[in-house]
Amino acid sequence: MSVVALSILLIKLWQFYMPAPEGTRAVRRSLALWHQGQADEAIAQLNTRQTVPAVLLLAMRGKRSGTNQELLREELERVASFRLNQLKLLLRPLEVIANLAPLLGLLGTVLGMIVAFQNMEAAGSRVDPSVLSGGIWQALLTTAVGLAVAIPVVAVHSWMERRVERIAASLNDAVTQVFTHQPKSSVSSGKVANAA
Repeated sequence: MSVVALSILLIKLWQFYMPAPEGTRAVRRSLALWHQGQADEAIAQLNTRQTVPAVLLLAMRGKRSGTNQELLREELERVASFRLNQLKLLLRPLEVIANLAPLLGLLGTVLGMIVAFQNMEAAGSRVDPSVLSGGIWQALLTTAVGLAVAIPVVAVHSWMERRVERIAASLNDAVTQVFTHQPKSSVSSGKVANAA
């Protein structure tokens, strides 16, 4: 279980840090350009390798091309859900390992205690306390190993889940800004058209 957990941890660290899913700097620059009415420059700041920039790119392109808002929102929801599910991939096995490791440790302890007491019963009146304590020591070792695996896995799992939640919030915020803030150029051109 520790080998599987470590493998998943390495995969997830690569997934979270090689192309950082948030793309915070690119998103900030892109949204600033979008608010200034520079849609082409805003779109040029984004890439499809990172989760938030990829969905934001789709939102900006759809908004700029005048795609039906309902269809665009549905497509954005579909793509965002797919991207977030990719980030959540393998988190469930980590949770299972975190739950099972201490239970397997306890199972090992119980089985070890059973063997220790069977040996004590077989020895009859010639019980040597060192034999009994040696068996108990070995039995308790499995619980310690189970906890040693479970504790870091629980911490890593919680951290990764929180990271996915932050990415989802960042994604929601960025896309909402595209829909709620009109670029300056389109606002001013609308005012000129109304004045005419």
